Amino acid sequence: MSSAPIAFCGGLLRAAGLAVLALLLTLTAANAERRIALVLGNSQYQHAAPLLNPARDAQAMAERLKDLGFEVVSGFDLTKQQTQATVAQFAKQVRGADIALFFYAGHGLQVSGKNYLLPVDAALEDETSLDFEAVSVDFILRQMSRETSIRLVFLDACRDNPLAEVLAKTAGIKGASSGLAEIPIENGGAGTLVAFAASPNQLAYDGSGDHSPFTTALLQHVGESNVSITEAMNRVTSDVFKATAGKQRPWINVSLTTEVVLHRVDLNAPLIVGEASAPQAEAGSETRNTGTGQTDDQLALNALREKIPKLATDGPILFDRPVKFGDPAIDGKSIAQLIKGKPLFSPVEGLDKSVWQGKHCDGCHEWNETRLCEQAKNFAANDVSVLRLQHPLGTRFKVALARWAQGGCQ
Repeated sequence: MSSAPIAFCGGLLRAAGLAVLALLLTLTAANAERRIALVLGNSQYQHAAPLLNPARDAQAMAERLKDLGFEVVSGFDLTKQQTQATVAQFAKQVRGADIALFFYAGHGLQVSGKNYLLPVDAALEDETSLDFEAVSVDFILRQMSRETSIRLVFLDACRDNPLAEVLAKTAGIKGASSGLAEIPIENGGAGTLVAFAASPNQLAYDGSGDHSPFTTALLQHVGESNVSITEAMNRVTSDVFKATAGKQRPWINVSLTTEVVLHRVDLNAPLIVGEASAPQAEAGSETRNTGTGQTDDQLALNALREKIPKLATDGPILFDRPVKFGDPAIDGKSIAQLIKGKPLFSPVEGLDKSVWQGKHCDGCHEWNETRLCEQAKNFAANDVSVLRLQHPLGTRFKVALARWAQGGCQ
């Protein structure tokens, strides 16, 4: 049995493997830091009316954070004992993290400026209830502050809380109310951001949709491509204010010494998708001559070249002259015109539409004639790997670029 097909397949696999590795390195570069999140949501209260959204809010946020590279410790509809166990697990994992994040949705209250989150079994019947039935926000913040660099806190916990009224009336505790109090920010690391669903001492809406107004906006904006967390929270505030007709305004306390971007995308990465390079035969491996003067490898490469789209012209391609591409969508346009055009689809898988849709390609890639010539030379040198694959400006655009490079980028 000839070893040539095996050698060729091995080359293909290695080439594809290199491409996958390069893609993974690109995708994980922005998430190289260690990210740990604690996500809690309580809806099914035993001593108060159930809330519609908090557990769903927390579940959705947990999934969103996983997509952003977070290790997530989560719990939904937890009792006090279960909450303490979950926080303890988080405390062990979060030590030394680059980004520590906490999200909570459910009932919360403040007593004399101190904030408490309420597990589902909280009854708050007397003055001892806070110590034994509630969870201090300060306690959780201490756990996420140990040797961590950046701390992000999101509290969707200012909902109208009948348990706060019970505590105030039956236990005679003054200053117990549903709204949460301002949380002072500690110095250390690269800083902290604390976001409340509503301004201090005000109530937040649970919402009548799938999620609360605050969580809906968070899911929309946290992790948008190349958007800092502070800008994301500005957008969240605007969305919530509009969604509630001005009745609810999120409150943000931020002291970050560095820009925090949870989903960073390199917009200057070459638009090359597929094998890293044309597969090469194993050093020292045998190749089989088919009797036509071509080896198996050459035949396979030629077969791949047949899949490269053909232009409708055999003439030279010039930078600023109309080109007969053979594609109605771009026929009659020059390369100079096309690079100022808008992409047909996302240039990077998973890229947020706000980054690319309706934007001009040369603005993202800072293309000029010289830079584009270098990329075109790459296309020409790796024709098998590149030219048969789709491009946001049309596949034949790449074919024309390769022809342009072969003609000296005139």
